[in-house]
Amino acid sequence: MSEYGEIGLGSAEFGGMRRSAGRRAQRPRRTGQVLRAATWFARAAGLILLGGFTFLHPPTSADGPLTQEIAYVVAVLGTLGWAAAVEPWFRLPERLGLPVLVGSLGVVAAAASVGAAAGGAGDVLIILAGSALMHAGSELPRRATLGIGLLGVAGLVLGGSAFHQGPGTLLGFPLLLVSGALVGGQRAAYRVQAEQAAALLAQHDRLRTEQRRADVLDERARIAREIHDVLAHSLGALSIQIQAVRAYFEDLDDPKRGLEGLATAQRMAADGLVETRRAVLALRTDTLPLHQELARAAAEHATVYRVSVHCETEGDPRPVPPDATVALLRTAREALVNAAKHATGRAVAIHLAYTPDRVRMTIVNDLAMSDHSDTADEAEPDTGADTPPRPRTVDGGYGLTGMHERLRLLRGTLEAGVRGRAWVVAAEFPFAPAHPLPSPVSAPLYPSPKPEDADR
Repeated sequence: MSEYGEIGLGSAEFGGMRRSAGRRAQRPRRTGQVLRAATWFARAAGLILLGGFTFLHPPTSADGPLTQEIAYVVAVLGTLGWAAAVEPWFRLPERLGLPVLVGSLGVVAAAASVGAAAGGAGDVLIILAGSALMHAGSELPRRATLGIGLLGVAGLVLGGSAFHQGPGTLLGFPLLLVSGALVGGQRAAYRVQAEQAAALLAQHDRLRTEQRRADVLDERARIAREIHDVLAHSLGALSIQIQAVRAYFEDLDDPKRGLEGLATAQRMAADGLVETRRAVLALRTDTLPLHQELARAAAEHATVYRVSVHCETEGDPRPVPPDATVALLRTAREALVNAAKHATGRAVAIHLAYTPDRVRMTIVNDLAMSDHSDTADEAEPDTGADTPPRPRTVDGGYGLTGMHERLRLLRGTLEAGVRGRAWVVAAEFPFAPAHPLPSPVSAPLYPSPKPEDADR
């Protein structure tokens, strides 16, 4: 199979379209066969022309014509052996291919050189010897090419000495043989470069395929995180609202407020559906500035849960990339839902600080006391003191992990811990990304948090 056919099959393997790629691979093979047939047709035509020149204008020396006729016949026989060695039409055994090729080229070079040295118009036979050296330089090792060249030079020296040729024949014709070998060597180098370029192109295609696959997997993971966070936030908030509605009907016997709570729950479910659709459509390009998004989220939380939410911005607001805006906003929503669940009715403070190189968001909420809270961790030992409970996320603990993973992908950091009787969540995003990625486990923001805090 030709190198064109191999390249065609390689592109078919990468494309995955076997039928169409197979047809593409067959076209280069057929093209290669046509080119080889045309090459041998040209060589046959050249042999006929050289024979015509040789026989029409023989040398004037006594033995010159007979020598050129014998040399021409031997060169033709050598050319037939040359064709048998390189073309599959003759079905020559593979183990005999290289020896037959070397021997045939040597015969052609020597016979054509002797015929050219005989003089007359037969000196055009040197073209046939040069063609043999060109093919040897292109297809054979250097030692074989050198041996064939020596045979050609020996034929020139012997013929030139026998027929008393001048320095032009004894010096000029060997230079023509050397030129043919050099041209063949350049052709071989070009072919090697073409094969290397084809291999690099195939490797590049493989790398591009793997990169596209990795990008698809990353995009799927990112969308999965977005959907998870949206559903965790929406369903968590909806669960709390439904519990409140149930309390209005069963415990407080207040149907009016219960119906209001149901309307709020319906609105929250619709908002969650909208947020989920936005997540499926990937990161939004129409996201509001971060400080406005946080202010809107704080106002919604205060309205739904009837708590005080203070949101303030420090520094000059500057544009934040959409993916970072979504990640920080998801973090804020997760923290607000956790505050509503584990510290019901307690005030929440959101502080957003812009600096020249980063933006930092801090969310603080007071914690309920364990002796009067239903949200205390059941695994928490009873010390008899009023200690803050260790809150958990609304989705059983994946919230902080997902938020930390998302921010880490953006070269940001997430820290969470207890400070006094408050739970603090702090997230940072650098405007100028640093080269090293932050550690997967960030250092605690405040001293002595307990291990179960990671479940929040």
